[in-house]
Amino acid sequence: MFRLSGKVAIITGAAGGMGLASAKLFAKEGAKVVATDIQFDLLQKEVNAINKSGGDVLALELDVTSPEGWKSVVEKTIKKYGKVDILVNNAGIHIAKGILEAAVDDWNKVIAINTTSVFLGMKEVIPHMQKNGGGSIINISSIAALVGGASDGGGAAYSASKGAVRSLTKHAAQNFAKDKIRVNSIHPGAIYTPMMEKSGLSREAAIDLLKSDYPLPPHVGEADDIAYGVLYLASDESRFVTGEELVIDGGFVTR
Repeated sequence: MFRLSGKVAIITGAAGGMGLASAKLFAKEGAKVVATDIQFDLLQKEVNAINKSGGDVLALELDVTSPEGWKSVVEKTIKKYGKVDILVNNAGIHIAKGILEAAVDDWNKVIAINTTSVFLGMKEVIPHMQKNGGGSIINISSIAALVGGASDGGGAAYSASKGAVRSLTKHAAQNFAKDKIRVNSIHPGAIYTPMMEKSGLSREAAIDLLKSDYPLPPHVGEADDIAYGVLYLASDESRFVTGEELVIDGGFVTR
């Protein structure tokens, strides 16, 4: 029995990292997936590979800061699959600048992509979930929403954006529980994704740098570690779970 049989999911930031890992796992578990990203060529290449392996995945270009873009994606999802059961708000960026270094443009860009996108996605999807009699929304936050210091990688706007996602998740969980819509957040620690790779760190260098902060070997997580958490919250196994914070961080916040 597949864990997501009959479910339709929209996943943002699905061209790589945690979004791609979630799309692959969802397809494997029987979901019909609408994978979105602004990097459409890369996304289409990855989606083609999933479909060759037997998945049912539709690639759509999406600028997550665009209300019109969100409207188009949801309309195309409903047209092709008839409903939306799951929304995974995963797209995000990081700018490693503190309060004194960051420009207002840096701040606005991070907030738009990391936080406003979550608001826009939920705003567009929730009415369809209400009509459908329920759904599950998973918002990817960060341990930076819970603690300070090294958790935010030096990004003031990143920290604020992920804290906002945490609070917005609880707001939505409270307001839409009556509609059988569950809304939860996941709080990753150090995960080796393309975002980390672009910082110039190899996996081995990241482990060496972070092992004192993340006590559980291998000290740096993989995208699949987050995808399995997303799968649990998307599935009916978590039917009595809403407004919760699933921390997947190798023990960082235990300090």
